[in-house]
Amino acid sequence: MSLQPPSPPSISPSQMTLLRIVSTMAWSDGHLADEEVDVMLGQFSTLFAHNESQQTALRDELRDYLMQNLPLEELVPKLSSLAERELVLKLGHRVISSSARTPGEDLINQEEAEAYSRLVALLDLPADVVQRVEQESSKTNISQEHLVAHMTAELKSFVQDQ
Repeated sequence: MSLQPPSPPSISPSQMTLLRIVSTMAWSDGHLADEEVDVMLGQFSTLFAHNESQQTALRDELRDYLMQNLPLEELVPKLSSLAERELVLKLGHRVISSSARTPGEDLINQEEAEAYSRLVALLDLPADVVQRVEQESSKTNISQEHLVAHMTAELKSFVQDQ
């Protein structure tokens, strides 16, 4: 029996790419908890769907996509604008710096640092843009429980400006 890929989601390819890159950065430490997925799906579905039944359907659609740990090298080339690349850098930095897996671990572990370095290289942004985004992200102290809500607000603002 062959596995079927999930049906295309009802959000735009651009929105899907943004969500997949954010989830790939969340996967960079080798673990994406069901609770993290549920929170992301809840927040993102309210951003892209307008009523409860649409939100439920979208959560179901996106679950399979968020559980896939796709390589950044496959996703980043799909970004079409400088604004998307900056947003991905900002969200990626926030994801990896939001919490440590264990109390004694560095905030950004080696796997997350490597994934972030790959992301920066793939985004090919000017050094001053990377530095500005990292400084802004570092100034914003966001707890793990508020990270997805903050990312959703960033995505909503970006989508509305497009």
